[in-house]
Amino acid sequence: MTSNPEIGKSIKANGIKTNYHDVGKGDAVLLIHGSGPGVSAWANWRLNIPELAKSHRVIAPDMVGFGYTERPTDNQYSMDGWVEQVIGLLDALNIDKASVVGNSFGGGLALAIAIRYPERVNKLVLMGSVGVSFDLTEGLDKVWGYQPSIANMKQLLDIFAYNRELVSDELAELRYKASIQEGFQESFSSMFPAPRQRWIEAMQSSAEYIQHIEHKTLIIHGRDDKVIPLDNAYKLIELIKHAQLHVYSECGHWIQIEKKEEFNQLVSNFLQTSLEHNYEN
Repeated sequence: MTSNPEIGKSIKANGIKTNYHDVGKGDAVLLIHGSGPGVSAWANWRLNIPELAKSHRVIAPDMVGFGYTERPTDNQYSMDGWVEQVIGLLDALNIDKASVVGNSFGGGLALAIAIRYPERVNKLVLMGSVGVSFDLTEGLDKVWGYQPSIANMKQLLDIFAYNRELVSDELAELRYKASIQEGFQESFSSMFPAPRQRWIEAMQSSAEYIQHIEHKTLIIHGRDDKVIPLDNAYKLIELIKHAQLHVYSECGHWIQIEKKEEFNQLVSNFLQTSLEHNYEN
């Protein structure tokens, strides 16, 4: 029997038995995955964890409803619940403060954490992020409306990646199998039922609150993202005081995979620059 790399350690976080990866030493960095079918922290961040762990303690949890974290039958999926799960995880691990790297859905969650618990966050990295208002894209509608089949999974991977060479039959089969594990599709389909525009709004933080974020923030987006519009990145850079924006051409929603070397270097450099830097206007 081969061990599954997606399964890491387990700890109770706000009452939820949470699967998470904990690698490296140094200042804590929390990696929050996106909301695709069959996703897990490891599937999302496997190409980034080893590199970031060279200089930081990297914590990558499966948020409730995803991956190998417990799925309580009475759980009501909401931003409130996910925020409290993250804070519960930091508490359980005795981590006072962490930088937060959020991908897509995870970006919206990272924003909400920084707004509600600013003292628990060092820096923010928002990649292909939700958290502001936008019209539901055809790509996101297909992601959230996924029905399990290899053909549907391959179609989704085509939407995620600009580089078609990344989308192999083997990868489609692997992610399809991940999406049909016991409980995975049931929780996923219950999370974002149609009409889906309302879930974009549910993950949104108000512009006023975003404008009050004081954390140094790195915003990253793929120019050719078909899931989350590039315009989101421009909205965020307008709202967040201490922010920088990096846009990658010939790149879709999978920046951490399609541009893994550049992503790892950019995020590592950003996280390692002094927190004491003063901004002067």
